[in-house]
Amino acid sequence: MTNLSDEIIALSDEYVLGLLSPTEAALLEEVMARDIELAHRVGSLRDRLLPLDLSAAPVDLPDGFTAQLGDQLRTKDQLSSVQTATSVPPEPANLNVAPKKWVTGLLAASITGLVLGLGFGWMQPMPEPKVVAVLLDANGVPQAVVDDYGDDTATVRFVADISVPADRTLQVWTLPSADMGPRSLGVLTGAAATQLTFEDLPDPGAMQLYEVTLEPLGGSPTGRPTGPIIGKGFAAQQT
Repeated sequence: MTNLSDEIIALSDEYVLGLLSPTEAALLEEVMARDIELAHRVGSLRDRLLPLDLSAAPVDLPDGFTAQLGDQLRTKDQLSSVQTATSVPPEPANLNVAPKKWVTGLLAASITGLVLGLGFGWMQPMPEPKVVAVLLDANGVPQAVVDDYGDDTATVRFVADISVPADRTLQVWTLPSADMGPRSLGVLTGAAATQLTFEDLPDPGAMQLYEVTLEPLGGSPTGRPTGPIIGKGFAAQQT
């Protein structure tokens, strides 16, 4: 059950697909900074689309694409002008034909409502991770994404279906340096999005190794990875 309106859900889908204007995207990001449910929905959708993003090969645009797109946009503007002149209302269920002023008004109202009317503790700006690592299996297929916030907390989100036997558990690791060796970030109860809390690790850096392994129930008995690697990857610094 979600508390998000159908309009906000549709806008969040368009945001992930890159269909919003810069102004609309900026407004939606303001809403996400205060609405954790919307932020989680956008993050989840991005995770589901990540394997497609990573596996899709770049394709050159066909000749004349820009000119054709311009013609289509001009035609759409002309149709919009005709609709306005004849007082034909837009279809409310189709955000693509809804007035842009209505879209930005909805987002602005959402921000105002969150700031002025909903001052709950959980509606705080979401922190930005210091590094993000996409964990790949042996075939190069994305399995999970780790966000490390540099304050002894991280999150892991899975983007593939992972089967965990009843007598095994998943464990998340990182390698801050060769001298420190691998350190556990946490043991998971299953392949679900999880917030991890740990202690005494330095701030994460670019190209730091992260991985998820399959360990005995309760975690590695040695404090080091012992089981098969589900996915591993190197961190990318976030700006």
